Amino acid sequence: MPTLPYGAVYFRKSNPPARDWERDYATAAADGMNTFRHWFLWSAIEPAPGRYDWADYDRQFELAERHGLRTIVAELTKTAPEWVFRRLPHVRYQRRDGSPVESGMFDSSAVGGNPGVCLDNDDARALAGDFLRALAGRYAEHPAMGGYDVWNECNYDEDVCYCPATARRFREWLRSKYGDPSALGRAWGRYVTEWDDVVPPRGGDAYGDVLDWLEFRRDNAYALMRWRIDVIKSVDPHSPITAHGVAATFGHAASRGADDWRAAAEVDVYGLTFVPARHGDDSWRQPLAFDLVRSAARGKPFWYAEAQAGPLWMQPQVVGRARDDGRIATPDDIRYWHLTGFAHGAAGHFSLRWRPLLNGPLFGAFGAYGMDGSRTDRSAAVSELARWATHDDQADLWRSRPGPADIGIVYVPESQDYAYAARLSAHTKASSPDSWTAASGTYYQSVTGAWRAFFDSGIHADFVHLDDIADRDLLYLPFPALLKRRTVDALTEWVRAGGTLISEGCPAYFSDNGWAGPAQPQHGLAEVFGVRENFVEFVPDLADDHFVDSDGHRLRGGGFRQAYETTTGTSAGRYDDGSVAVAENVFGRGRTLLIGTHPGAGYSVHEDEGSRAWFASLLGWAGRTPRLGVDHPAIIAREHDGEGGRHLWLLNPTRNDIETVVSTDRPRRGFGDWAVRWGEHSSLVSASDDKVHVRVPARDGVVLSLRTRKERS
Repeated sequence: MPTLPYGAVYFRKSNPPARDWERDYATAAADGMNTFRHWFLWSAIEPAPGRYDWADYDRQFELAERHGLRTIVAELTKTAPEWVFRRLPHVRYQRRDGSPVESGMFDSSAVGGNPGVCLDNDDARALAGDFLRALAGRYAEHPAMGGYDVWNECNYDEDVCYCPATARRFREWLRSKYGDPSALGRAWGRYVTEWDDVVPPRGGDAYGDVLDWLEFRRDNAYALMRWRIDVIKSVDPHSPITAHGVAATFGHAASRGADDWRAAAEVDVYGLTFVPARHGDDSWRQPLAFDLVRSAARGKPFWYAEAQAGPLWMQPQVVGRARDDGRIATPDDIRYWHLTGFAHGAAGHFSLRWRPLLNGPLFGAFGAYGMDGSRTDRSAAVSELARWATHDDQADLWRSRPGPADIGIVYVPESQDYAYAARLSAHTKASSPDSWTAASGTYYQSVTGAWRAFFDSGIHADFVHLDDIADRDLLYLPFPALLKRRTVDALTEWVRAGGTLISEGCPAYFSDNGWAGPAQPQHGLAEVFGVRENFVEFVPDLADDHFVDSDGHRLRGGGFRQAYETTTGTSAGRYDDGSVAVAENVFGRGRTLLIGTHPGAGYSVHEDEGSRAWFASLLGWAGRTPRLGVDHPAIIAREHDGEGGRHLWLLNPTRNDIETVVSTDRPRRGFGDWAVRWGEHSSLVSASDDKVHVRVPARDGVVLSLRTRKERS
């Protein structure tokens, strides 16, 4: 693969038409692109059992080789051949209500066979495996091969699958966890003596059966992802494996398995789809998505795998929103979205479409080039970035990575499972820009609201999986209402060893299988935080009246409300009724700060200044200062460091030029001799050892690189 893969998703079978392929490849190569990804649709390639039609795809590889492009093979086993639905009706997905899912059109390609069939059935899995082996065998040795993309967008429909085969796999998973039905019955409160009496829950609340079902579904889905990879590698062990999600861990890991940590762990290169037209173009949305995916990649390279480069028409997510809220992608927007990905560490860039589909609900959407393949002002913006990013002069930029964050926000999967299960019966899908909040409610608001409060304060927060906390010394724990005993033990030992933990309220109120503790906090957390609960209320619908005065700040709570009696801890904030809302404590060699409500959720809804100031004060409480300081609140700053040198990325999401001063907490390293890598040379106004004064153009960015001695001489 190239040092920086740059291109687009090109062929989705229904478009572009074959007569344009030669011209389109020539245009793409001339415009600076080096990689295309195509959808290799099972339903289109195997129209009859064992009869494969590779002609269109062979042509893509031939053209890629001729024009110097690499090819990423996106396996689309999620579109099954029509004959599979007819011959093997039992392998159709089954909805929660028992109805089967028939073959339908895939709106992202206008091809049938969607959403595929349930591969928990051995016969369906065998057919899909035959297809994957045939696919890898055909193209493994081709000179244009760049790798494989598996499980497009890494999530599943929350309403499937409840078929007998999935139920059998669920029972196998439970057998491995509990050993015998009696142990399961005691944990669930559903007293069974035969495994065959156990069925997937089709509704319910935060009981053990629902929590186990949610965990099983994720385990099962990622086992299937691993199976796809193993099948491909059994034929082609050398080509890299990629995948991309939708940066939805905090909204839909519980409901739809969209767990970026789980997906990234299976592949060589990870990535994300992020479309401002669907989510909204607020300045925080893309940085949040990139910080999530970079964190989940755990040091692996990640790509902006599907980026918007054109408009989105007539879809529910855009209704009622302003033109400039991502709906009409201008060249300025495209430039800004590109630079945002790179500033946050993306090591590759692919437009969601090279040119738009011609039919279906996504006609005309996302493509940088015209519906006829002609160049546009949008494609000119893409080409400018492509030529710059892939030029040899920029190679050092991609050898450096974003520096460490100021604070880590902990991701604990079972906390989200509880939030989703507790409101499962009331859950409905949403079509708003915040549709990812529909499933996990207060959990989503708490984790993303905390990140946003830090972001709005110029503090760089990223995300840390519970398994990785040993590498950090300052953590924020959002919405910890359900923590398994092993999670509590891990956090306790981390603090005892010297970690500093800031936690939202009701930590481990519920534990394994959804059991609430008779005394709170339970499992030893009373000693960790130095408090005992003396009051609690669960009224998230009335959360607007939760106010806390702490450290000179008046902040708004959210979600639940817990008040305390201090033991070894000391009061650091109170509710309006005078009860203790915040307590700080020393435990072992570490420190804790516990706030009895969920201020992340409060900030997510209200974005009030008092809450933001409190979040900003947390670094000072922990004895830290931000690595970078920016004197204009709209400017986003990220510093990269590594083998390629030291680079400063500054982004301006507004529609006005901004002058700003950026300072560093490391003046001894020098801040005074920078060269402009992207942006007008007049952008760098002045620099000193600890400050740099920069003009950042509207909807644009500036990239500065610290010059080496050789360059200075």
